Amino acid sequence: MENRPGQLALIVPCYNEAARLKVKEFRSFAEQYCGVHFLFVDDGSLDGTLEVLESVRAGIESTVSVLPCAKNGGKAEAVRQGILYALDHFRTRMVGFWDADLATPLDAVIPLADILEKMPAIEMVFGSRVKLLGREVERRAIRHYPGRIFATVVSTLLRIGIYDSQCGAKIFRVEPHTRAIFAEPFLSKWVFDVEILARYMSLLKRTPAQVAATIYEYPLEKWTDVAGSKLHPGDFFGAFVDVWRIYRKYL
Repeated sequence: MENRPGQLALIVPCYNEAARLKVKEFRSFAEQYCGVHFLFVDDGSLDGTLEVLESVRAGIESTVSVLPCAKNGGKAEAVRQGILYALDHFRTRMVGFWDADLATPLDAVIPLADILEKMPAIEMVFGSRVKLLGREVERRAIRHYPGRIFATVVSTLLRIGIYDSQCGAKIFRVEPHTRAIFAEPFLSKWVFDVEILARYMSLLKRTPAQVAATIYEYPLEKWTDVAGSKLHPGDFFGAFVDVWRIYRKYL
C-alpha cells in the first residue's frame, strides 16, 4: 500500500475529456489542498485524454494519480475501479467521486468532506442541486423536470426521501464494509448511485430509515449544466428500467 498523503481520495472518471478537461482548475486545487488526492480514471478514451491527465499529474504526483483502463466500461465501472484502487493503494479515511466536467466546482469538495469530519454518524455526503435563493444552480428545464420525476420514483422504491440521487459529487467515509459495497460490477452504467444505496440496505441488512440516517445531502452553492454530457434522451427511459432491476435484485 502506498503511503500517500491525503485524507480523501477523489475519483474522477474520464472518457474522451481531452477537449474540455479544466487542467488549470484541477492543478490549482491539488496544489492548494494536499489533504485531497485525485485519482483520474481514463475509461478507455479514444482521444488524447490520457495525455491531458498526465499533464495534470506532472510535478504534483503526490496529490494526483492516473489509472488508465484498456477499454471503455462506462462511468459506473470507472468509478468502481477507481474506488477499489484507492482502497488498495492509498491510506485514506474518505473516498468519493466527482464529475470531470466540474459542473460541481471543486470548491464544494471541502464542505462535503468537513461534514464527514464533524458528524461521526454520517457515512455518505451527496451534493444536491437545489435551486434556492442565494445559490447558483443552473439546470436546463429539459433535464430538471425529468430529473424530479426520476428522484420521486427512486425515493418511493427505496423508501428514502432523497432529493437528488444523481449529482456527480459524492464522498463516503471508509468503513470495513466499503470494499464490499463496490466489490461487484454495477447493473447500471448511469444510475449506479441508486444501486450504491440499495447495496447498503441489502449487504448490511439495514432498513431504509437506518440508511437514511447515514446520508447527508448538501445543497450546492453552485452547479452549472455543462455542455457535452454523455447522457442522451434515451438514457432517461433506460434509467427507469435500471432502477426497477436494482429494486428486484436488492430489495
